[in-house]
Amino acid sequence: MNPWAGVGRLVVDGSNLLHRLARERGRPDAAPPVALTGRLRAAVPREVALTVFLDGPPDPGGPSALRSGGVEIRHSPRGGADAAILWSIRIGREAASTLLVTDDRDLARAARDLGARTAGTAWLIGRLTPRRAPATPATGDAAEADADERPAWQPGRGATTKRGNPRRAPRRGGRGPGTGRPA
Repeated sequence: MNPWAGVGRLVVDGSNLLHRLARERGRPDAAPPVALTGRLRAAVPREVALTVFLDGPPDPGGPSALRSGGVEIRHSPRGGADAAILWSIRIGREAASTLLVTDDRDLARAARDLGARTAGTAWLIGRLTPRRAPATPATGDAAEADADERPAWQPGRGATTKRGNPRRAPRRGGRGPGTGRPA
C-alpha cells in the first residue's frame, strides 16, 4: 500500500521532529532545520506540498517563512507552531488530503477534528532513513548454471596468511628471515 495515497499536503511539526532526531542520535541539541530539507524532499513525493513549522523566531535577520529545496519552512514566534499549524489546516482548502506529522497528542487530536490525518514522527523518520536495497536474487537457468560452476566456499580461500607482528623478533627454531630456514 502506498503511504502517500490521498496526501496532497504534508505538514510537519518541525521542532518535534528535530528533537526526536537529536534524541535518536544521542545528541542533546537539535540539528538546524535547513539540514533536514533535503532529506524531507527526497523522502516525500514531489506532488506532495511540504511545510515545516518551527517554534520560535527565525535566526536574526532571517525571514519568518523560507522556501528551500521545495520545502516551505515557517517560524512562529507568537502562539507557537501548534497554533500556526492548526490555522494552516483550518484555512487549507482540503483538510482531508493534509497529513500532519507530530508526536503532540493534543495537536494531533485538534488536527483530526479539523479533518486532517495524523502520523507520528517515527513514521516519517522511517521514511527519511535510507534503506539498502535488498540483493536481487538471480533467477532462471543462467543463475543455476553459474551456481553449479562456482567452487564451493571454503574458509580461508583467497585470504592472506597472517604473519604476525613485523616488528617482533621471530621465534627460535621457526621459519623465515634470521632463522637459517627458508620461509
